Amino acid sequence: MCGRYATTRSAGDLSALFESYDDTDGRLGPDHNVAPTDPVPLVRVDAEGGRVLSAGRWGLVPHWSRSAAGAARMINARAETVATSRAYADPFARRRCLVPADGWYEWVRRPAGGKQPYYMTPRDGSVLAFAGIWSRWESLLTFSVLTTAAVGELAEVHDRMPLLLPADRWAAWLGPVDEPATLLAPPPLDWLAGLEIRPVGPAVGDVRNDGPGLIARVPLPEERIEEEEMTLF
Repeated sequence: MCGRYATTRSAGDLSALFESYDDTDGRLGPDHNVAPTDPVPLVRVDAEGGRVLSAGRWGLVPHWSRSAAGAARMINARAETVATSRAYADPFARRRCLVPADGWYEWVRRPAGGKQPYYMTPRDGSVLAFAGIWSRWESLLTFSVLTTAAVGELAEVHDRMPLLLPADRWAAWLGPVDEPATLLAPPPLDWLAGLEIRPVGPAVGDVRNDGPGLIARVPLPEERIEEEEMTLF
């Protein structure tokens, strides 16, 4: 976790939601199947202290790296070690960002074999903000999503989840703090209860697929069996 997500809102909508100015230059479009190293929106603070919506590539490349070849292995930073990791400690201390998302995907192994994909998304259609950290490597803006131990019903899907930030925590995450580790608490369980855990079809497993059909609810195998049995009588 987190290895695939969706972000489909326009730059204008995101700029309004996050009270930021748009610096993406029209480079981004809706993406229902974001994969490692894809360019996506993120919200960070500029040198003057204002919020800016930027286009960043998913997979952090530390400024001291010799190449960007390992970016796909740097898409997630564990909350438990982000403050001490050689690659992540400096961005965590000084360059935190918000990563807008509509929802994210996880796969659960079925008892009968195969994996069932799920899409976690707010029931009310509101925007999610993943806690992120960013770095600039040469001219490339890159970032990682922080993950933490899954809590509540999300733990039934995967043992990890993105560190989700309710709107009342956005300013603190982006702002200067003496002890950044105080920002790493998971969101409240009552807030997480507003997320839907939605079964979706297998097409999302192929990074070449995109479109709103990927997030459409599908019946689980046991639900399909019940439906078929009902049609027989």
